[in-house]
Amino acid sequence: MNEILFNSLAALAYAGVGVVILAVGYLLIDLLTPGKLHKLIWEERNPNAVILVSANTLGAAVVVTTAILSSDSEIGLGAGLLSTAVYGLIGLGVMALSFLLIDLIIPAKIAHMISNPEPHPATWVSASAHLAIAAVVAAALT
Repeated sequence: MNEILFNSLAALAYAGVGVVILAVGYLLIDLLTPGKLHKLIWEERNPNAVILVSANTLGAAVVVTTAILSSDSEIGLGAGLLSTAVYGLIGLGVMALSFLLIDLIIPAKIAHMISNPEPHPATWVSASAHLAIAAVVAAALT
């Protein structure tokens, strides 16, 4: 019975770390793009913002999931939670960096394209970069 209780609490703790990482990822994208994401997505139904936030959320989830699966049960719950948080933040940081780098090398500013209500193919480039970088970070964890 103690093992079930411990594992249940551990699952809640890991879920808590995951939710925090996903929320930080959302806030990061909100900082990198003009306008407020909640308004762009839920009020204006902007497809560019939806694509980017969805890719960022999926990418962060891939990194957090892999970090959880890679955490060694022998190091203890606290260390596992800490490593999951650290790797999740690293994934978010690298995804944000890719957003900024893509913005530097393309002829127009992707940050402004994201806030434009007209669908733009560059959004898919940035979204794909988020997922690709998340996969790379996840692979580095295994």
